[in-house]
Amino acid sequence: MLALLASADFVRPPIDWHAAAPELTLLGFGALLTMMDIGWLEKGRKFAAPLASLALLATMIPIITLAVDGNDRSMFGGAFVVDNYSLIMKAMFVLAGYVVVLLSTNYIAEGDYWENEYYGLLLSSILGMVLMASSRDLISIFVALELLSIPAYLLATWRKRDLRSNEAGLKYYLMGVFASAVMLYGMSLLYGSTGSTLLSDINAAVSRGADPTAVVVLGVVLVIVGFAFKVSAFPFHTWAPDTYEGAPTPVTAFLSVASKAAGFVALMNIVFVGLLGRDDVVEPLMWVLAAASMTAGNVMALRQTNIVRMLAYSGVAQAGYMLAPLAVIGEVPDTALGAVVTYLVIYAAMNLGAFAVVMAVARKTRSAEIADYRGLFQYAPGLTVAMTIFLFSLAGIPPLGGWFAKFRVIEALIDANNASGVVLGVVVAVNSVIALYYYARVGIGMWAEEVPDGDLRRVDVPVSLVAAIGITAIVTIVFGLGFVVGDFTDVSLLAGG
Repeated sequence: MLALLASADFVRPPIDWHAAAPELTLLGFGALLTMMDIGWLEKGRKFAAPLASLALLATMIPIITLAVDGNDRSMFGGAFVVDNYSLIMKAMFVLAGYVVVLLSTNYIAEGDYWENEYYGLLLSSILGMVLMASSRDLISIFVALELLSIPAYLLATWRKRDLRSNEAGLKYYLMGVFASAVMLYGMSLLYGSTGSTLLSDINAAVSRGADPTAVVVLGVVLVIVGFAFKVSAFPFHTWAPDTYEGAPTPVTAFLSVASKAAGFVALMNIVFVGLLGRDDVVEPLMWVLAAASMTAGNVMALRQTNIVRMLAYSGVAQAGYMLAPLAVIGEVPDTALGAVVTYLVIYAAMNLGAFAVVMAVARKTRSAEIADYRGLFQYAPGLTVAMTIFLFSLAGIPPLGGWFAKFRVIEALIDANNASGVVLGVVVAVNSVIALYYYARVGIGMWAEEVPDGDLRRVDVPVSLVAAIGITAIVTIVFGLGFVVGDFTDVSLLAGG
């Protein structure tokens, strides 16, 4: 090995340390958290959450400096790319992780949990997400996906003495492993057909000729199906409701937002960079997944009596809305990319906010039943206003962020100027009306009904939860005013040039 390193034939790939700084910062703080756990054991509990928060805030520094620099960067032959799109996604993952730390601070400290391990796994999962945003190669995408997924499997079963939490983690693990196997098989078919794992090379190879080969079609289908499991799209959503209900609530918020968003980022990288030339295969599959997810998710959410399960099925429907622009990538790729990124950012804010309120209310009710939200305004007016903002934003009511996200989706579908896009736009609009029913049902109960047991004691909300609710509410309202996320609409930037 030393002889190889010393030989003139061995050339180390050039590394842009500035481009890799967000990942290296998270890695360094994760190692520091591990060393603190080893050295201080129980004495390090009180420092775990502050150190995790500091890690995420410190990671924002290189992300901001890279954004200010404004130059696109590429390493390892185009397998790792830093551009406006990837920086927006990295910032979203880091800030969403910071909100999850705020949600976790009191929840984990008050429970019988080993805090250092929890935050270490959380940072590891976020590291995988940050890496995913820059991955433009099948190998790096798969490594990033496993890096974010494996810690999430453990976090889902963090309540070790709770059978429902154990069931949640087991279901998530088994379904996740199955999805990874399906996706990996599809990747192997694409590699075998093209001779490369680099997405830009795959696109160049599969775009040749009028008709795709059966192997290419099967590879595309299996890869998309594998990621459909990750983003809980119908009919691959069956793990989500039980996992969301059984996992610790901060972990549920993390899975419903950051983990789902990472799956979408991986899917967008593959679709827009590796498979854009095969939109004849991608578009019909995305159309079916989008229409089925939003319809089935909303219909199943109508029947729920538990607000966490309702939000889980709502997440299936939201995945359908986000998949919809991918059904017109051949006609309007830039607009479709912008619509999905905008929806992901806004969805992260409003969904994290909703789970923050759920956690705050549960400190008094000790449950997540929708019936317990009746009369909430009488003893927690602030939480009622916040929950109303988040629920109506998820429903797409202006001037909240959700309406702008749905507007961008429908805009992309109409701009495609074809019948399938228009029909899918109608499906989006109809499902938004259906969703309003179950969101409004919770809202009416909070504002207009009486407290069932007459208990009007105030809810004791920790400062960290108040901060999380405040941050997400502000972001939800600001985006509702049509705030532009950034200049990420040039699909060519995804390929690094």
